[in-house]
Amino acid sequence: MSFRYGFIALCTLLLAFPVSAGTDLGTGAPTEAGTNTPPPAVAPDADQYRLQYLPGQAFDRPPPDFPDLSVYTRQQVEKRLAERAGGSPKVSVKRIADVPALGDFVDEGRAKEWVIRQFSHPQAILVESGRVTLDEVYRQVADSRYMDREGDGTYIIRLPLAVEPDATLVIRDRTLRLSEERGAFIANDGWLVAVDSQIVGWREQANGPATFQSSASFRPFFVGWGGSESFLVGTTMASMGYNQSKSYGLSIAQYSDYDNARLKRPPPHAWLIDSTFEDMYYGFYCFEAKDVAIINNVYRDNIIYGIDPHDYSSDLIIAGNEVYGTHKKHGIIVSREVNDSWIINNRSYNNGLSGIVLDRQSSGNVIANNVSYDNGGDGIGLYESPDNLLWGNRVLNNLRNGIRVRNSTGVGIYNTVAVLNGTWGILGQLKDLSATDRDFVEDHYTYAVSMTVVGGQLVSNASGPLSTDNPDYLALYNVSMRFPRSDAGIHFGGVMGSHQMAIMDALFNQKRGVTLQPESTL
Repeated sequence: MSFRYGFIALCTLLLAFPVSAGTDLGTGAPTEAGTNTPPPAVAPDADQYRLQYLPGQAFDRPPPDFPDLSVYTRQQVEKRLAERAGGSPKVSVKRIADVPALGDFVDEGRAKEWVIRQFSHPQAILVESGRVTLDEVYRQVADSRYMDREGDGTYIIRLPLAVEPDATLVIRDRTLRLSEERGAFIANDGWLVAVDSQIVGWREQANGPATFQSSASFRPFFVGWGGSESFLVGTTMASMGYNQSKSYGLSIAQYSDYDNARLKRPPPHAWLIDSTFEDMYYGFYCFEAKDVAIINNVYRDNIIYGIDPHDYSSDLIIAGNEVYGTHKKHGIIVSREVNDSWIINNRSYNNGLSGIVLDRQSSGNVIANNVSYDNGGDGIGLYESPDNLLWGNRVLNNLRNGIRVRNSTGVGIYNTVAVLNGTWGILGQLKDLSATDRDFVEDHYTYAVSMTVVGGQLVSNASGPLSTDNPDYLALYNVSMRFPRSDAGIHFGGVMGSHQMAIMDALFNQKRGVTLQPESTL
């Protein structure tokens, strides 16, 4: 480690250097879907590859188009809230089994959780209609067994709180504590707006936050259901979530197929802006969500993941966030066909595993201008996720690789700065997953790698700048490779090794680009 930290000044210098652009020439192999057997683990032999030379202009491409972030502001949230229909505020207390938004939590035996905690037939506070504040909820509930207020205006609820589709709950400049002992949580089926507030899982016996104890131990949580709108601005959520479905911390989730056949709800939406999430089981989770904006937040010291968009979500913006100290796994991960989204301008560091991950057929995404460093895995990892663009990222001092591309084709990697990582600057990897418990119908993949690497700097990584197992296609142009860690100097791994001298001559002496392909595809 002393050698690695001896290069801090070098890292600072390299980050100031400009890097150049190119174009993605990667091609993806067809996906083998609809089968519960994995694809065959075969790849061309290393001696069956041909190196070709191309002029630099063949690699030119413009920067990607980025979404307009100026619309995701406090002012826009207030504007949308003002346009939301009002109506007469109505709040009631009802049995939990009679509330559609709470159905997931009484099915499959989960109701006993609330029977035990409430010592009776489980009940919930229901915001039925109108625009309702916490003060109004407290006034209409009018029972300290269910909701109480302290002298400083802090509220504690001791029942689940559900917001109906025609209702809006506004939490402004308030602290709301959710009783762990009594099984409190929030289910938004309408609109919920929290501005400059604190929403905290609370352990009443200890008179303090419901800090994480174990994955199986109940903690309060928040879920926004299909058709709902959730807005958090300048708000802190803390000490929430455990390992039960849709109970992970803050979840934005579509109803199950069975329930949505009756309810017919559109995907859930959410804006999370300038807020803080800490000691959450998952800092963020979504399922079949769309148009979610996660902008300029802090995710610190969460348990499993910082930000975790999941199954069949799309058109997400994850921008300007600081994600660090995730205990178990990754800072930011999207998994299982999370498509057509942007992960841009984030800092992800000191996480248990990788800084940023794309997983299980997540495609069409742009991962740009992020800084990922000091993580216990890779800086950025793509696992079985084809056709993604990585642009202008900096991956520094990660324990494993700067960037790992596993079983993923059509990957463009542009203007990367990968410095002082524990193995390769960039690794292309083929991995046979047939011995795993993966469902190859739901999580199919192709045993292939193809990528284009253009511009940037792969400097002083422990194993070398670049390695790839036998790729379907590799393009390489205008990449700086300096300060090798090995006494052997700069060297490539995998199939590139046998073509090393020709590749280096083309890149450094002739200033041309190269492609490497199996003979059989030419």
